[in-house]
Amino acid sequence: MTASSAEQLRKQGNELFKCGDYEGALAAYTQALGLGATPQDQAVLHRNLAACHLRLEDYDKAEAEASKAIEKDGGDIKALYRRSQALEKLGRLDQAVLDLQRCVSLEPKNRIFQEALRNIAGQIQEKVRYMSSTDAKVEQMFQILLDPEEKGTEKKQKASQNLVVLAREDAGAEKIFRSNGVQLLQRLLDTGETDLMLAALRTLVGICSEHQSRTVATLSVLGTRRVVSILGVDNQAVSLAACHLLQVMFDALKEGIKKGFRGKEGAIIVDPARELKVLIGNLLELLTEEGVSGQGRDNALTLLIKVVPRKSPKDPNNSLTLWVIDQGLKKILAVGGSLQDPPGELTVTANSRMSASILLSKLFDDLKCDAERENFHRLCENYIRSWFEGQGLAGKLRAIQTVSCLLQGPCDAGNRALELSGVMESVIALCASEREEEQLVAVEALIHAAGKAKRASFITANGVSLLKDLYKRGEKDSIRIRALVGLCKLGSAGGTDFSMKQFAEGSTLKLAKQCRKWLCNDQIDAGTRRWAVEGLAYLTFDADVKEECVEDEAALKALFQLSQSEERAVLFAVASALVNCTNSYDYEEPDPKMVELAKYAKQHVPEQHPKDKPSFVRARVKKLLAAGVVSAMTCMVKTDSPVLTGSCRELLSRVFLALVEDVEDRGTVVAQGGGKALLPLALEGTDVGQTKAAQALAKLTITSNPEMTFPGERIYEVVRPLVSLLHLNCSGLQNFEALMALTNLAGISERLRQKILKEKAVPMIEGYMFEEHEMIRRAATECMCNLAMSKEVQDLFEAPGNDRLKLLVLYSGEEDELLRRAAAGGLAMLTSLRPSLCSRIPQVTTHWLEILQALLLSSSQELQHRGAVVVLNMVDASREVASTLIESEVLEILLVLAKGEEGPVTRAAAACLGKAVEYGLIQPSRGGE
Repeated sequence: MTASSAEQLRKQGNELFKCGDYEGALAAYTQALGLGATPQDQAVLHRNLAACHLRLEDYDKAEAEASKAIEKDGGDIKALYRRSQALEKLGRLDQAVLDLQRCVSLEPKNRIFQEALRNIAGQIQEKVRYMSSTDAKVEQMFQILLDPEEKGTEKKQKASQNLVVLAREDAGAEKIFRSNGVQLLQRLLDTGETDLMLAALRTLVGICSEHQSRTVATLSVLGTRRVVSILGVDNQAVSLAACHLLQVMFDALKEGIKKGFRGKEGAIIVDPARELKVLIGNLLELLTEEGVSGQGRDNALTLLIKVVPRKSPKDPNNSLTLWVIDQGLKKILAVGGSLQDPPGELTVTANSRMSASILLSKLFDDLKCDAERENFHRLCENYIRSWFEGQGLAGKLRAIQTVSCLLQGPCDAGNRALELSGVMESVIALCASEREEEQLVAVEALIHAAGKAKRASFITANGVSLLKDLYKRGEKDSIRIRALVGLCKLGSAGGTDFSMKQFAEGSTLKLAKQCRKWLCNDQIDAGTRRWAVEGLAYLTFDADVKEECVEDEAALKALFQLSQSEERAVLFAVASALVNCTNSYDYEEPDPKMVELAKYAKQHVPEQHPKDKPSFVRARVKKLLAAGVVSAMTCMVKTDSPVLTGSCRELLSRVFLALVEDVEDRGTVVAQGGGKALLPLALEGTDVGQTKAAQALAKLTITSNPEMTFPGERIYEVVRPLVSLLHLNCSGLQNFEALMALTNLAGISERLRQKILKEKAVPMIEGYMFEEHEMIRRAATECMCNLAMSKEVQDLFEAPGNDRLKLLVLYSGEEDELLRRAAAGGLAMLTSLRPSLCSRIPQVTTHWLEILQALLLSSSQELQHRGAVVVLNMVDASREVASTLIESEVLEILLVLAKGEEGPVTRAAAACLGKAVEYGLIQPSRGGE
């Protein structure tokens, strides 16, 4: 490759930069750098890369590239200025001002440099003034908070609030930190007073937020063990505040510094990975410590779920997961296998075992190869054997509870554990125990095992009669309800297949009726009533059960109330039942020919229940909406619990999509907060769940006013999910609805158009303008028409060597009237905003005159008006183009239109003729017309 190739790439990058394709320019400049450019050319390329990063708002990289340019050429004034811009955005004003002073010394008369220097100097003075004014305030606040005579006073409360507010600003957090704040906050923590501890923890959040060096220094002063131990206090508010602080610390250690003083980082941080492992190690220790509250244990598990597994499978490094499995798997299993209440057991909540299951599942899913998974299985099996063998009945119960935990999490590990010698036999035997706590453990294990294909046949053969006996003869509702769920699970083995009934006719309805009865009995504790919902989650595969459920208003009310209770483990079951009632699972109509072939081959063919037809489903949806399902689901989405897994989010997304299917119901969904709830579902969860939620958002955006549906800043959050539906792996309907929704948003404001552009939607929208399906093609054209109000899109049309304008001109002559209307509208707008495009229209196609004439002669007033505006813009733009138009049949058409009824078409035609008279191309009639 030669230097000329580098020069060509640089020029190509310049053109791409001018067109607003900063990613493309970045690639071109980077490629040019690798082709052996001269030092001077390298300086130019580095400063160009800095310009791209500035536009892409990646200020760290912008500063780095500008610095490389300055290293090559110390007098590169553009590189100095760009580095000052990056440093200003990064908050490093003292360094930015040095670069600007250098710029001013090189070009003293440059007003841009002078103005930028004045602006930064003002910011520095303001920061100094702010810092000096807060010095005394910080000292005064700590004096009040640590004064024993001020105990419980309003003055003390106000001081604590002010301290928290001050720490939210980086300058304030830095001032507290430099004023020996961490040591003083430690004294507040040591008081043991709830209000002071909360104030200290919330202030520490501000100090550590997005600042790696302050985080490490804080851990050094307070001690990692001390910070983690606060999680375990028997005070829910303090434990949650400590959980938030630890989450912020983890984020700071993992992501590195985004604000603050980078020059001091290297001296403080040796190995952030070590600090992370120390924190995680302490969390693992906390799991099995005596005296730790159940809430604290739950918070520790929640943190481990968020921090340990990789965020994306594309990240090749799962070393943290492997380390946690080696160091802490037994401790996690100890929580998952704990028995509630017996003496000497760990203190747990109703959600602790479920949280342990989720953590185990996430760890298992994060493993990359068979050897890693085999090690996981081996550790689990060794742990279960250690309790099952030689530890008596208590040990067996503990082992069975651990197996239950695995079955709810990494079920492969659970299935392997069930196959251990004597485990399944012990489960069956303990189901017949006379002691309630032993029966509870065994029946729950049997229920979880029944859902696994490997064990379902064994249980059907050996456990059904036992479960029936427990259900019919059991004295305790807690046992009977669990036995019922086991029967429900086995009874729903055929799923929605109407031809595969497991029980006799009417049996599932009786089971469902009993489940609803227990669900509505508020005398039973929430933990036991949860099992009634589990039963309904399985039984609602049957359409008859669905119909009865939605008719039972009391049961629906109890279901929604339970979903908002502290019993978080019920969320998945509630979501599953709602998916079944709304038929929002994926279903494809079988090909009739394949059905006939299967029957001929004597293969089983699934049959749909008559009450699962669309008319029945729509009726059920309306009943659920009337019962307040949207409000209940909105509360479920807000749940900050590990139980709200990606799979659970997907179920909720499916239900929301079913609820907004009918246009008439969308107003109800919006009124009950559905729009707000869909946003987090569209941004987090499984790929399928995010797509379903995004499609529901698109439906709402199409048929309602987006500014009312998503008020305030929320409307800008809708753009990204909608753009995600434009990808090729989405269906044609999803593409179409996304384009329609984006069209609505693009017509609202320039800020929304800029957001759409920033999400890189324009190339995808342009791609769909070539789509064969006429509705998708039309929607893409309409969207581009609205986006054309933005300067960046106008630049794309005006850039040389592209066919964008040609496509709009040709579409203006298509048979599809709606497509013509969209294309002609875009053409009218572009020729108004960019007159230079008018002279290019005759060059893009030889049929341009025919297309314009057809628009002017159209029977549609809208098309006529668009055509008349395009002709007027062309006449205004150039006498030469005007001459070509007037010499054609366009003149006669304009004369006829100008004499028509008063309206926008008449006025545009008259204006065209007036301009032609002004050019001297035609003469006015004697009457002056």
